[in-house]
Amino acid sequence: MNKTITKVFLMLCVLLWTGFSAIAQSIVVSGTVTDKLTKEPIPGVSVTVKGKTIGSSTDQNGKFSFSTTEKPPFTLTVTFVGYNTVEKEVTTNASNLKFELETGAILGQEVVISASRTPERILESPVTIERLGQTQIKEAAAPSFYDAIQNIKGVEMSTQSLTFRSYNTRGFNANGNTRFNQLIDGMDNQAPGLNFSVGNIVGITELDVDNVELLPGASSALYGAGGISGTLLMTSKDPFKYQGVSFQLKTGLNHVNDNNTSAQEFRQFDMRMAKSWNNKFGAKFAFSFLQAKDWFGTNQSNFDRAANMPKSGTRQSDPNYDGVNVYGDEVSQNMRAVNNNVEAATRQALLTASGGAFNAQTVLNNLPVGTPYPNYIAFINANVPAALRPTVINQYLPFYYAQRNNGFLPNQNVSRTGYNEIDLVDYGTKSLKMSGGLYYNLTNTVQLSAQANWGTGTSVYTGSDRYSLRNFNIGLYKLELKGQDFYLRGYTTQERSGDSYISSILGSYINEKTKASTAWFPQYIGTYIGARLNPAVTDEQAHAAARQAADANRIQAGSPQFNTFADQIKNTYISQTNLTTGVYGAKFNDKSNLYHYEGMYNFSRLFDNVVEFQVGASARRYDLNSGGTIFDDLNRQIDIDEYAAFGQLGKKFGDVFKVTVAGRFDKSQNFDGRFTPRVTGVWTVAKNSNIRASFQTGFRNPTTQNQYIDLAVGGGSQRLIGGIPEFLNKYSLISNKPFTEASYRQFVAGSGALAQYTFDPRGVRPESVTAYELGYKGLLGSNWLVDVYGFYNTYKDFITAVNVYQLNGTSFTKFGVPVNATGKVKTYGGAFGLDYVRGKYTFSGNVSYNKLNDLPADYNNDFNTPEVRYNLGISNREIFKNVGFNVNYRWQDKFTWFSSFAGGEVPAFGTVDAQVNLKVPSVNSLIKIGGSNILNKYYITSYGNPEVGAMYYVSLAFNP
Repeated sequence: MNKTITKVFLMLCVLLWTGFSAIAQSIVVSGTVTDKLTKEPIPGVSVTVKGKTIGSSTDQNGKFSFSTTEKPPFTLTVTFVGYNTVEKEVTTNASNLKFELETGAILGQEVVISASRTPERILESPVTIERLGQTQIKEAAAPSFYDAIQNIKGVEMSTQSLTFRSYNTRGFNANGNTRFNQLIDGMDNQAPGLNFSVGNIVGITELDVDNVELLPGASSALYGAGGISGTLLMTSKDPFKYQGVSFQLKTGLNHVNDNNTSAQEFRQFDMRMAKSWNNKFGAKFAFSFLQAKDWFGTNQSNFDRAANMPKSGTRQSDPNYDGVNVYGDEVSQNMRAVNNNVEAATRQALLTASGGAFNAQTVLNNLPVGTPYPNYIAFINANVPAALRPTVINQYLPFYYAQRNNGFLPNQNVSRTGYNEIDLVDYGTKSLKMSGGLYYNLTNTVQLSAQANWGTGTSVYTGSDRYSLRNFNIGLYKLELKGQDFYLRGYTTQERSGDSYISSILGSYINEKTKASTAWFPQYIGTYIGARLNPAVTDEQAHAAARQAADANRIQAGSPQFNTFADQIKNTYISQTNLTTGVYGAKFNDKSNLYHYEGMYNFSRLFDNVVEFQVGASARRYDLNSGGTIFDDLNRQIDIDEYAAFGQLGKKFGDVFKVTVAGRFDKSQNFDGRFTPRVTGVWTVAKNSNIRASFQTGFRNPTTQNQYIDLAVGGGSQRLIGGIPEFLNKYSLISNKPFTEASYRQFVAGSGALAQYTFDPRGVRPESVTAYELGYKGLLGSNWLVDVYGFYNTYKDFITAVNVYQLNGTSFTKFGVPVNATGKVKTYGGAFGLDYVRGKYTFSGNVSYNKLNDLPADYNNDFNTPEVRYNLGISNREIFKNVGFNVNYRWQDKFTWFSSFAGGEVPAFGTVDAQVNLKVPSVNSLIKIGGSNILNKYYITSYGNPEVGAMYYVSLAFNP
């Protein structure tokens, strides 16, 4: 890998040397932009050379500066949302230019970068792209800019906790979305051991975010593996443009009218400091701390984990009750199987005690089937040696009798009594984020920088289980050299799980420390049999008596003994668990790292912008370190190496049409290399009106867990393993074929035979998507902005998972294994957005539609997306002097959710976010009062996750 990186680095250095020769010919364009009426500087204004992609945006003081090789005369275009566009011809002097903007209804003038990796007006983007600029971020009604992303057209969200949200577009939403990329200043902020970003736990702070760009759908040709369902790019503020000290205080309430607790206060403090010296050296530091009470997982609906769907019943009515957010009750055994095991063990003990002379089953078989129970007792008293009679009557006969009389004992499972999530998970949410950077301008266009982002906190996320993340932290550290036409960067992501643990294992092991399952289930069955021997006792009464007896002396949640056991288990690693010695652990130990190196060069200026031509390359290593608590790495080192190269060529034909062709080749050490092409076209049908069309491809490699996980979940009732050939062979799933889940359930119920499942010996492989999109974006007059698109996606080798049961001796082992669906998965949909500006009012609305079409027979439907959702908004930045407001309404239809944790219906819901703000220009401050879900109608975004209520807040920001 090091040799490859060296070659890539040397190649890019040659390209950079070529680029430096052009830098000396650049001129600097600089100036200020102010409001014509108030004379105040306007930050975030786009200043570009007309007809080119060269330009910059103003800083917080309204100043801008950029270099260009264009020779005067040329025209500058100055645009900003809510103001009329201004153009000025530059003939000689390009420094200290002054622009004054008047308020007006101008839409669609924002400049975006991520759609083509080059600056362009959002109206001229070749693919669908959404953007949040500083104005939208400051005026967002949601408690944070990251929460506000859910109001963007076509965006889906899964809320797993207060600080853990997963975003998605165009179907296949998930808890911890591995099909969605998230980048911060060019750094992939996924947790390496999870392969998905952990929300904004580590990321950009509220005061340091400059803009957010979202690419819905596939984007692998430009951004690599993983971006099948979208790519989110967040950019922080430049310390040369945004200087000084800023801070924000925010406080508020959540859990209002919550049946589980009283209203809870949350507090947040943000700070940012930035300074530059002589436009040569710059530095910045940002800090954020949030403390709150997390949302509670309280879904106690009965759940059939074999069918992955809810079922009827409660703890009182269903002996095999398994609550969604109740843990420990996943441990379940069949009554007849337990009975048979106890009968066999007791019979063997009697044989041993009698020196092999007394076989209780043989002796009692002398009585015919159907013999009344009292007759057995009489027979034993008459024919069994006195020394053995108590054991035979009290410990053997009940189980023998139930075994010989099939109708006496139900052929059903019973589960242990679990503990509610609220008693097991740490809901004391904390989030601490810090970031900083040092920047040195080598020339007017070349900058060397070092950047660090670090975050830690306590949260909850949902995977195959509910994971309580305590003192979890991730660090991102980057060194970058970039210029007007190139960049070289290397960064690492360091993940540390801290004191995190798995909630279901915690609940199960507290039960085991109180009374081992090897004792609990026999006691339950024995008590049930004893109760049923009384004809007056019903089945329901017998089960109640059995549970009461088996749960005798069970420790209560919150008691000192419960807390002692819980602390022991939470602080013991899973890999240290030893059932024989009574050591139990639920803590996982993930210290995985990611190392990434990449570079890009844009040859466009060398070709006088006749064509746009970019090339780039990257190398990445996943360094997995879980100490055997997640991955199969207890006694070995696991690394995964990946390499890639891409190129893009674009050509504009006059002012009417532009076509771009791009392609990327990726290779992962465990899988064959693959090429992902992209072709886009933009046709300007009229001024500010563009039709776009694109053909894109995307793919994602099986995640690090898809490849190397080896973990017991569901309280130990199931083992999740990697899907590569190594694990199929390790657990003999090729040679000792397991059985399908459906046939196993029928077999246990006595209604069918077992059917084998055959794994593909190649193991799990990358999945891919082919995406077609047609869209239109344009201005109708100067007040209306329309954006409409439709898409059609075809997925191949879709990565899903199967549950199988392998027979080992006389018992079955349940495995969860990632596999590829054999057929193609097809989806289609579209969206329509409309923005209207009237004076200082902005009205917005959008609706999106997503539909799952064809499905393979062996595919579990995890589309996890409502067919219809829409957003409506109205805002005014200054309805009265210095007073503005923003209101957003969001609605989505009901849909069915499927995941490895739980599945069920997510009801339709609508929420309202709103804020009113007061600007205080004399002290450059902003006061906001607002809230999300202000009507406080609790809702869920995904089945098994907590209900989300209102969050009301008031904030004070200085120099925001």
